[in-house]
Amino acid sequence: MTTSGTTSRTAPDPGSPTEGAHPAWELLLPAVAAPARRRGRALREALREAVRAGRLTPGTRLPSSRDLAADLGVSRGLVTEAYEQLTAEGYLRSDRGSGTWVGEAVRAAAAQGARDLAPRAPGVGAGTVDFRPGTPDLSLFPRSAWAAAHRSVLSRLPHRSLGYPDPRGLPELRTALAGMLARRRGVVADPERLVVCSGVAQASTLLGFVLRARGQRTVGIEDPGSPEHGRLFASTGMDTVWLPMDEEGLMPGPLAASGLRAVVTTPSHQFPSGIAYSPARRAELLDWARTVDGWILEDDYDGDFRYDRAPVGALQGLDPERVVYTGSVSKSLAPGLRLGWMLVPEGMVADIVERKRTMDLGNPALDQALLAEFVTSGAYDRQLRRCQRAYRERRDALVAALEEHFPGTRVSGIAAGLHIIARVPGRYGPTSLFLERAASAGVVLRPLEEYGTARPADGAVRLVIGYAHLAPSEIARGVGLAARAREAVGATGAAGAG
Repeated sequence: MTTSGTTSRTAPDPGSPTEGAHPAWELLLPAVAAPARRRGRALREALREAVRAGRLTPGTRLPSSRDLAADLGVSRGLVTEAYEQLTAEGYLRSDRGSGTWVGEAVRAAAAQGARDLAPRAPGVGAGTVDFRPGTPDLSLFPRSAWAAAHRSVLSRLPHRSLGYPDPRGLPELRTALAGMLARRRGVVADPERLVVCSGVAQASTLLGFVLRARGQRTVGIEDPGSPEHGRLFASTGMDTVWLPMDEEGLMPGPLAASGLRAVVTTPSHQFPSGIAYSPARRAELLDWARTVDGWILEDDYDGDFRYDRAPVGALQGLDPERVVYTGSVSKSLAPGLRLGWMLVPEGMVADIVERKRTMDLGNPALDQALLAEFVTSGAYDRQLRRCQRAYRERRDALVAALEEHFPGTRVSGIAAGLHIIARVPGRYGPTSLFLERAASAGVVLRPLEEYGTARPADGAVRLVIGYAHLAPSEIARGVGLAARAREAVGATGAAGAG
């Protein structure tokens, strides 16, 4: 082959038994066309990619550095350097006196684009109304305020703050969070016992690892409750046991009989039933923990969102030595920020911090500084008020739509959070057929049975309906579609009865 202004040698005959497979040197021509200052790097990258992709197969003999340099019209030193670098990396092998060959270590892999494995509901497409519970409205994320905080933080953040942080979190963030949580959630918030983590998920796994290291093997979870708690603790080697609920909270009898010393609870707004633990049940839960020398993980996942009165304060404020308090910005800002916190009893701080240090060396310092700025400037409180107004409006829209289209439906739980429990009378069932017809009409609903072991005995359809991520018009449209699906169920039932 030839290059502009240079007479080159011909590449080896692909049929020659001494020369191996055809090396297709034209694939290196784009590298030669690169600017002089990066031509060497481009040549190395082109050779490396040719080997990875299988275009140069193992055992292929390469031309001498002198011959390839002449073919490509570059200096011999450039080729020699590329051969030496790729030989050191294992892509090539060089036998003294016998030339350079493609090595055997590399296996060609098909090139693939990056996949998105973010959790999404299966089969949910355009036009579908998905009443997924626990999902905030990401369009409410305060982009302008967050960008302003970002600029402010970058302009004054000391260089040393960009080093490895305290595993507990930046002191300014821990101080800001402690003040905010004491004011808004009534917790006992010592910044020295506050650990910044990647959401409640990491807080749960940190606790699971520490409990297991202390000899515990099982933790109790609410029934109904979030299956995610079980999966998180399972990842640390802990088993989980469902514990029954009633209208006041965890039932004390089964809890006492379980032999457990650790439970996960959502006492301010139980997920998914929507109740708030009664004062008596809170006291009984704390008495249990003191009696068995146990621990309570309090997942305060949406404690700031109460629409009819001030939110119920956190359980941790009653006994900070028995309650591990956790929360995050996943519902108030966005789950993708992966920022949360845990307040840890004194006797557990050292173990939690050491586990956090070995797990990830701490959360990103810039993100922590941003959140500290957001809290101390008052922007976080403003964001909470904005979300509260929007979510209250959407809850009201959902309740009104259910009353219109499903007379007799009872909404249980307190007026709070991002979801409701709707008990639809049995005449609209059975549950499986109702859900199937709703899905065929483009409405995704989830039965309460997905969140525990209990099954309704009265034939009612119990649904866990999320609303925060849907505009009021979408909520009305979704309930209307479900109503038409219900009418189809009724027509089918009537035909069958005849």
